[in-house]
Amino acid sequence: MDLSQFTQAFFLEANELLIQMERLLLEIDVDTPDSEQLNAIFRAAHSIKGGAATFGFASLTDTTHLLENLLDRARHGQLQLSRPMIDAFLETKDALQEQLTAYEAGSVPEPDMVAHICAILQQLALESSDAAAAAASNVSAAPAVAPAPAPAPAPAPVAAPVAAKPGALYITLARLSEDEFRLLSDELGNLGTVVSQTRRGDALTVVLDTTCGPDDIVAVCCFLIDESQIKISTHPEVAAGDEEVLHEEIAIPVAQAPAPAAPESAVAPAAAKSAAPPASTAAAPAGGKESSSIRVDVEKVDQLINLVGELVITQSMLTQAAIMLDPVVYERFLSGLGHLERNARDLQESVMSIRMMPMDYVFSRFPRVIRDVSAKLGKQVRLDTYGKETELDKGLIERIIDPLTHLVRNSLDHGIETPDKRLAAGKEATGQLLLSAQHHGGNIVIEVSDDGGGLNRTRILAKAMEQGMDVSESMPDDEVWQLIFAPGFSTAETITSISGRGVGMDVVKRNIQEMGGHVEISSRAGRGTTTRIVLPLTLAILNGMSVKVGNEAYILPLSYVIESLQPLQENLHSITNDGLVIKVRGEYLPLVELHRVFDVAGAQTNPTQAIVVIVQSDDARFALLVDELLGQHQVVVKNLETNYRKVPGISAATILGDGDVAFIIDVGAMLKIQNAQPARSAVLPPPALQVA
Repeated sequence: MDLSQFTQAFFLEANELLIQMERLLLEIDVDTPDSEQLNAIFRAAHSIKGGAATFGFASLTDTTHLLENLLDRARHGQLQLSRPMIDAFLETKDALQEQLTAYEAGSVPEPDMVAHICAILQQLALESSDAAAAAASNVSAAPAVAPAPAPAPAPAPVAAPVAAKPGALYITLARLSEDEFRLLSDELGNLGTVVSQTRRGDALTVVLDTTCGPDDIVAVCCFLIDESQIKISTHPEVAAGDEEVLHEEIAIPVAQAPAPAAPESAVAPAAAKSAAPPASTAAAPAGGKESSSIRVDVEKVDQLINLVGELVITQSMLTQAAIMLDPVVYERFLSGLGHLERNARDLQESVMSIRMMPMDYVFSRFPRVIRDVSAKLGKQVRLDTYGKETELDKGLIERIIDPLTHLVRNSLDHGIETPDKRLAAGKEATGQLLLSAQHHGGNIVIEVSDDGGGLNRTRILAKAMEQGMDVSESMPDDEVWQLIFAPGFSTAETITSISGRGVGMDVVKRNIQEMGGHVEISSRAGRGTTTRIVLPLTLAILNGMSVKVGNEAYILPLSYVIESLQPLQENLHSITNDGLVIKVRGEYLPLVELHRVFDVAGAQTNPTQAIVVIVQSDDARFALLVDELLGQHQVVVKNLETNYRKVPGISAATILGDGDVAFIIDVGAMLKIQNAQPARSAVLPPPALQVA
């Protein structure tokens, strides 16, 4: 059988298991470890090993084998966990991730890396074995533990108590090949203590003393065989005439090759539901969780979203064309068109929700980052998260990981103080870092907050002046905080391996702007800093305001629009010969004339006869001059670069209800484009209104 068709599924599941393993390792209490957590970590490592062995990934198999041996001893109380040991397990997880990435790319993992991590695990196993041996040698009351049995154990005494054990599982595996006999016997041995195993023809019956539930057994065995070949019970149901066979063969040592014997005994899978320890797990079908969801390639989802977008555009065209129809004559047609519009909107929302992912996908990465960085800096930090269930488009959620990582590392390095400084300032020794996400209108707001020392206004201004920036002592705090996003800007006194080189924050801001969002910062000295990221929920659908300039229609993203108004002559002023400003409630805003930016003929050039739309991009507010407001609606975003090329001032395009193409304006680029154009005389209605 060609296994290559299943490798992608293995890589996906292995990645999920590694994420789960890391989360559990970070949560576990080394002094009083929870047995369920240890079992879950062990099962994750064991499942990866089983899949790796199936597909012939030797390095991955060897590494996980060493890891699961240590985990198996830990979950059976034979190995005392410690913080350095957890550090080694986390390092092993990183190494497994590297190996998995290499195999997925069709290459072989770096041999030195594999040898290094295997050496660490082997050393851990050796040290723990020496410690166990030393502890055993110090025990002087050995007879009090158990009387020494005879050198050759008799089968009968073993068989009777084991058969009565409530935790034992009776597992029957049918239709096995020779290789599967050996592999499955070894795999089951890693899940507990194999009391006995019996081979009858092509079937294997194993009595397993284990804390694992039937679902866990099935999950491991399914790496090699089909679920229909597995039957599990908590007590044997012996067929007539098989009683003697069972009692004779129940105590066959695992190391011996089992001899084929009488016919296979039937084992009822329904009896697994009566297992006491794993009752809640066993009650659900083995594959019940998987049956509620399916894995779909992202490209297929994107194609579906694109087709739904085309459907919405077609429906919009029909609605536009139906405006001229007589509602009395075409009543049924218009009613059906109304139903189509509602269904198309619901379909669009449903399909868009397929691409939405919870923010927990992002937040779950940071406990490890905080643990490693805070340990390196000698700080104590507690991570709190809020709104992990808040959903964001998959395309955006993957692009937000790097900016958030940089903000978190920045808070750890520059924001939260060391324990001695915090105690001296009257704070708790442990600092708090809060990650939160929540929906706000058509946007998602993500915040990174710390209770550290806050931003130093004086130092930021001094550094800005040193670099020749145009700043002043009278600048409001909001503008001062935005200076940290300037390229090459850093107030760090020393460069560390974490930060201080003045790179990163400018990239954070640029990346967020490319996603259609913006960044806000608030800070209080001695109280901490909050960085606020505002993003659209998705880049596929846009809430926009359509405006007219000449005979052209443009779309303004509604998230940038503050208000619209028709300017009065006394509120318009010229600045030299470069352009106009408009006074709105005491604030002078630059006026960007869209007909000039896009060279549109036939547009209204007299501002008092046109409409001004006040917009805000980042920390800049300005006014856009348009001829007319057409309305607000959702538009389907079409990538312009894919179909044409990059156009300055245009972020994308869409198709309107009448079939015309409308460009979506890149609001953030408007001021730069107008300022870069050749100077020209400002146009004001009456010359008398020109004010210096």
